[in-house]
Amino acid sequence: MTTADDVRRVALALPRTEERIVRDRVTFRVGRIVYAAISPDETSMGFAFPKEERAALVAAEPEKFHMPRPSDERYHWVRVWLAAIDEAETREIVEEAWRMVAPKRLAAAHLGEPVIRRFR
Repeated sequence: MTTADDVRRVALALPRTEERIVRDRVTFRVGRIVYAAISPDETSMGFAFPKEERAALVAAEPEKFHMPRPSDERYHWVRVWLAAIDEAETREIVEEAWRMVAPKRLAAAHLGEPVIRRFR
């Protein structure tokens, strides 16, 4: 089972992450882009996820994942029940959500991946 403090610990270890409270939700962002948000009651978390893949994710594990609020369906966003995931899943979800919004070179450097340079 994951708690809001577990999410916070993982998120704040990622470069350029800031924590902010927005409408009673704890949010984690890089610059102005939010990549994770914990519900006010701390039972679920929304996170950045490819829009075209979320229906498959929710269908595969409906006990863990659920669709975002209708007002958020236009965004690359999905939700997870915190009680349904463990520490390893929390780290994977938060790091992948962060990777979606972090600058590519920063993400590659932090995750130990080679930086591909393109010359024009």
